[in-house]
Amino acid sequence: MESNPTYLPVVAAAIGPDGDGRWLMHRRPEGKAHAGLWEFPGGKIDAGEGAREALVREIEEECGLSLDPETMREAAFAADDPRGGTRARPILLLLYHCPRWSGRPISREGGEWQWFAPHRIAQLEKPPLDRQLCARFFG
Repeated sequence: MESNPTYLPVVAAAIGPDGDGRWLMHRRPEGKAHAGLWEFPGGKIDAGEGAREALVREIEEECGLSLDPETMREAAFAADDPRGGTRARPILLLLYHCPRWSGRPISREGGEWQWFAPHRIAQLEKPPLDRQLCARFFG
């Protein structure tokens, strides 16, 4: 019988669109996995934390935006292939559409923040799971 992997749940935010139809993306800082690549911002879900709660916390910690959890909706997911991966635990990445927020993004933990139109996001260099999420979310 094949064993079932224990996935590491991670949340990501599709924040937007802003008044110009753009979406917020984060460029990973040097010294981190996937350094220099663009991603939907987010992070790990802590023990005892819900997905929306984790996303609100992560976005506030990373860039100072306050998300409205009442307006978030599940948008897409992507998962690592558990066979032959390089991580100790494969990642399950859950994307939420976050249409309401307050504040302006600032870099609190490194990296770069920028707003992009969907066609431009498709052209950005992204980690594999973010490429999958981009294709599923923007079509």
